[in-house]
Amino acid sequence: MDSEVHTSERQGTWPDGAGPEPMPTILRGLSGRLLWLTVIFVMMAEILIFMPSISGMRMNWLRDRLDTAAAAGIVIDGLQPAELPRAVQDDTLLATGTKVIALRKDGTSRLLAAIEVPPEIDAQYDLAHTSMLGSMRDALDTLVFGGNRVMRVFGPVGESDMIIELVMTDNALRKDMLIYSKMMFLISLLISLITAVLIFLAINRMMISPIRRLTHNMQLFSERPDDPSRVFSADRSRGELAVAGRHLAAMQVELQRTLKQQKNLADLGLAVSKINHDMRNILASAQLMSDRLTDVEDPMVRSFAPKLLRTIDRAVGYTNEVLAYGQASEAAPRRRRVNLTDLCQEVRDMLAIDPESGIEFIEQISEGVEVDCDGEQIFRVVHNLCRNAVQALLTHDANDPKAVRRVTLTAHRLGSVVSITVDDTGPGMPRKARENLFSAFRGSARSGGTGLGLVIARELVLAHGGTIALVEKPGPGTQFRIEIPDRPVSLEDYRARA
Repeated sequence: MDSEVHTSERQGTWPDGAGPEPMPTILRGLSGRLLWLTVIFVMMAEILIFMPSISGMRMNWLRDRLDTAAAAGIVIDGLQPAELPRAVQDDTLLATGTKVIALRKDGTSRLLAAIEVPPEIDAQYDLAHTSMLGSMRDALDTLVFGGNRVMRVFGPVGESDMIIELVMTDNALRKDMLIYSKMMFLISLLISLITAVLIFLAINRMMISPIRRLTHNMQLFSERPDDPSRVFSADRSRGELAVAGRHLAAMQVELQRTLKQQKNLADLGLAVSKINHDMRNILASAQLMSDRLTDVEDPMVRSFAPKLLRTIDRAVGYTNEVLAYGQASEAAPRRRRVNLTDLCQEVRDMLAIDPESGIEFIEQISEGVEVDCDGEQIFRVVHNLCRNAVQALLTHDANDPKAVRRVTLTAHRLGSVVSITVDDTGPGMPRKARENLFSAFRGSARSGGTGLGLVIARELVLAHGGTIALVEKPGPGTQFRIEIPDRPVSLEDYRARA
């Protein structure tokens, strides 16, 4: 909003009497959640690594058993055609942890050692032709369902064409896999904790601590926004949080400046309101006494009387504008259908333009145009713009009888919007007035003006949901356009009227 000042006395207060929200603890705050998330994500990553790892451990375990059995099998094979005694076979099977050892060579298979009653085989695995996915599937199957099954495992002996075959239970394999899994879990947990702590410390130093510092400063500043010592002290680094801190400090400084200005304006406004109240009474008395000057026959007095009256009228108008602007807010519009022709006629009558001034007042209003508005408020808006135009024309080319002095008031409806234009042939608005348009005490186009008329006009138009703007025109003068939309009609209201 254009230079609208809102004062507030709620500095340092909280809604419903509540105090500032306490800062969360480390474990319950953002850093704590980051710590737990890091632990969880690292554990999830370890789970993805676990399956290939346990699969590789299982394959290595089985290859070790094949290599051990292959070494014994080659020795036994060298003793052929002699057959190992039963005791030696039992010792060999016990040392290798197997039930049956067989060696396939040159297309023939020879049973090197076996228990007296070979068990029934539940599963068999070819280590030479096992894919990675197949190996992970078998490892998961053994880890979950193994322990009491008999399996047949076979694979090549080194680089030779011999194949060693083993029949054994998976008890020892599953036991070693469980031990390996526990060790992997503990290592993964340790790695995740160490990683999480390191990340926690780094993030806490780089992000959480600065954020906490910003949040703490916001709470302190909100308690006493007028205290300069509570402005955030930002560092000069290039990080995003450092930039945010500098912006926060700049915003706090600007807010303190605005609050100080608002307080000064509030104090000044109170003093001015009191002075204006008394001054208005004094000026009213002076106006009554000055009216009698027009009856004096002295030519000198009669020549100065109109100027004196205009000066007093201007002073009275100034005090009225200041007092009106000092009110808390305008009343909500009480909208109804208003005939624009009648409203503009009232404006013309109120202006009471002196015929000797040479100012023309032209109305170009479409027949039957009605505007959905609060008639009194829109009258104030149009009257203010027209009065400004007349005052500008009174001082423009006052000594030039050929100068065109004209105020043109036009209005028309387009759909659900009524457009009202006030155009004059005066000197136009100065650049400074354009830059501070609709700004109190700065947007006046004439010397000694307050600019409050345009500010109040803008507030009234905005209350109707409309717009008011200064329109650029090719020729000299000033042109304002007001656009007032009709109120939307609800379905219930439409049905009630139908």
